[in-house]
Amino acid sequence: MRRLALFGLLVVAVFAIGPRPLASAAAGEASSIPFAERYHAVQHGGVVRAANSAITCGRAVLDTAPTCEDAQGGATALGGQYEMAYIDVDSDPNTYNSSRAELRLPPGSRVTHARLYWGANIRVGEHKPPEDNGRVLIAEPGGQYKELLADSVIGHRDTGDQAAFFASADVTELVRWSQPGDWTVAQINVAMGHSAAGGWGGWTLVVAYENPAEPLREITLWDGFVPVDGDGAVADVRIPDLQAAAGGHGSLGVMAGGGDPGRSGDTVTVRADDGRAALLGDDANPVGDVMNSTIADHGRAATQREPDHANTLGFDSDVLDVSAALADGAGALDVRFGSAEHDYQLGAMFLQVDAAA
Repeated sequence: MRRLALFGLLVVAVFAIGPRPLASAAAGEASSIPFAERYHAVQHGGVVRAANSAITCGRAVLDTAPTCEDAQGGATALGGQYEMAYIDVDSDPNTYNSSRAELRLPPGSRVTHARLYWGANIRVGEHKPPEDNGRVLIAEPGGQYKELLADSVIGHRDTGDQAAFFASADVTELVRWSQPGDWTVAQINVAMGHSAAGGWGGWTLVVAYENPAEPLREITLWDGFVPVDGDGAVADVRIPDLQAAAGGHGSLGVMAGGGDPGRSGDTVTVRADDGRAALLGDDANPVGDVMNSTIADHGRAATQREPDHANTLGFDSDVLDVSAALADGAGALDVRFGSAEHDYQLGAMFLQVDAAA
């Protein structure tokens, strides 16, 4: 598991009466953070995730824009075509954004690691203070909000037209002792309004679990903050020390912000050892447009969430099939993220593969 090299204090405003914190504050911010391993295990079990967006379309500002309802339903639309508005599904007057998603664990499972990732663009029509990037509220199924503070360095990059960030915190104990059901995340530091770049924001809860009824699998979680700046830019991540079985199944989960549907060149390529590269894609994430504002699992939209917008207008949390790259097994996996027409930012990824016995 990755060890932090820096320790510090990020000051946040906390009311005297309110949700209690689950973790200590993060060690500052950085404009880029190379991907590094956060968790690695070989166990009978797997990895699941819940995710949702924090902002959506409001009034269209361009005549060519689809209606907001059509955009939410999956029409090709960009955040820069709308006045962006907060999603707020709870009944709490003290929150200005909130969304939910169901976390599903197979019966008989035991949580071995859980981490919440959240991110957003804080410069749209308004500009939110970056001091709030490392704080969110989280509520387990049937529970009340608890304050959660980022526990590692926050990736935050301001290019003038947008200011994107990703943050994360360990929530293993909270998830381990929770009931099944919907998780709610609120108060992500996300900006609303209009800009050409568009607003985006969202969260992903990644959970690794043990279950004796499931195959032996290798699970690894990686995170950082890596911008992919269009015009043919690429970002490479090498996942070493694998024991992937020949002919086994594998899944790659990816969390990113700033991607737009309908713009070509957003690619994810995997190569096992020194074998042939395989381009990833499916019905929800075309091979040439993977960062296309979707929350999907192996080509199927993840609908057990509130709201369940098909087009998340800039936020991606997808699980892709990498089995085609594992015909001969793998001792390492090279993942390349490419972009041609626009920028996006990577925040986290996880890999699950059948392990060699």
